Amino acid sequence: MFNRLLSFCLCLAASVAVMASEAPRYVFYFIGDGMGMAHALGAQVYNRTVLGNTDPILMMQFPIASQCTTHSASSPVTDSAAAGTALSTGHKTKNGMLGMGPDTTAVVSIAKELFDRGYGVALITTVQPDDATPGAFYAHVPKRSMFYEIGKQMAECGYDFIAGSQLRGTKDKDGNPNDLITTFEANGVDIAYGLDQLKDKKSSRVLLLNPEEITLKEIGYTIDSVPGAMTLADMTAAGLEHLNKNGRDRFFMMVEGGSIDHAAHSNDGGTIIKDVISFNQALQHAYDFYLAHPDETLIVVTADHETGGMALGNNNVGYDLHLNYIDYQKISKDSFADFCRAIRRSRRIFDWPDMKEYLEENMGFWRGVPVTEQQTEELKKEFDRCFKGDAPTDHKTLYNSFNSFTDLVYKIQDSFTGLGFTSNAHTGGFVPVYAIGVGAEKFGNMNDNTQLPAKMREILK
Repeated sequence: MFNRLLSFCLCLAASVAVMASEAPRYVFYFIGDGMGMAHALGAQVYNRTVLGNTDPILMMQFPIASQCTTHSASSPVTDSAAAGTALSTGHKTKNGMLGMGPDTTAVVSIAKELFDRGYGVALITTVQPDDATPGAFYAHVPKRSMFYEIGKQMAECGYDFIAGSQLRGTKDKDGNPNDLITTFEANGVDIAYGLDQLKDKKSSRVLLLNPEEITLKEIGYTIDSVPGAMTLADMTAAGLEHLNKNGRDRFFMMVEGGSIDHAAHSNDGGTIIKDVISFNQALQHAYDFYLAHPDETLIVVTADHETGGMALGNNNVGYDLHLNYIDYQKISKDSFADFCRAIRRSRRIFDWPDMKEYLEENMGFWRGVPVTEQQTEELKKEFDRCFKGDAPTDHKTLYNSFNSFTDLVYKIQDSFTGLGFTSNAHTGGFVPVYAIGVGAEKFGNMNDNTQLPAKMREILK
């Protein structure tokens, strides 16, 4: 009896070992651009205290939770190109370099390696598909700003599905159209402008971009509710559908929440949190796929770096946060800055009562957010300074610039929510790592960003 039991246990252990050694057929790599520990935790606090959910946001439900360092070969604080290169290839490089080592030798991404092994590949982002993070999975350039060259390599990479907001390398230095679009066509890539057009595309290779009427850098912040804009969740679902249409029984999918970083550069806490929530809604598609294929799927979630030095808590709220005020905010800081510039350029009559009404409607000031009389006077004074005389110099960040009135509006908002920031740039802080599925346990210890693709390679042997 004992021998039979021992034999059964040994056979069971052997079968489990064989199953554990099998490589996953489906790999999802979710990258929240700029999503540091506080960005993720801020979304969870909002999820619990405002939305009233007892379950954590999806990525925090994964059984593996760890953290990651992000320094580049040239600095303790990485840029997105060096970070994207590390996350995609496992090699450190200098800030600004994409898909190359510090000596400009091309390094190969895990997406390319798997594609050459017969895997389908989909790359999806809320920002431009020629941006640093998606570009790191197919491009090799010494400068991340070489958008024409990046676009050409995108066209020639062979991947099944790439999605983002817009291409930036379609015109020459004089502003005239170049041959980039025809390069996509020559490589058998159908370009769909919006999800409605995607339905009619027949090619096995598709580039999905913003609907033509939307000219934003991003697909549109979640908080702005841009009419006709795509969502990251819908783009992720479309990528899965396209891979299935191509008959791919193995695939690699990278999904980037790029707008998190843009909002963090602007120090816009409400917009950050809503885009992290949106990122988790896209992650739900991968998780649902995992539930249908639990023995064949790996999901890894991380970030390329932290942006903004975001903190939960400031001197105004004590030991508390009031993220319910975020729901009064209906416009991102970037969109508000654009609105202010449009007023200034139009020279139309727009007085303080008009702006006060706008802030009440779009930020909830006085109506829901308890702006004080002193703060109201500060706002009126700054409004007059920015709109009634010679406009002061704007405060420039990586993706936008803000007049002092805009900065004050969002500083007052932060004073009530309790969110804080130390920088308009990247920082060297830890970023989270979450994982579930085949081989997920390998990501449970302290990681460097170069180790994530290295561990994937080990699992996928």
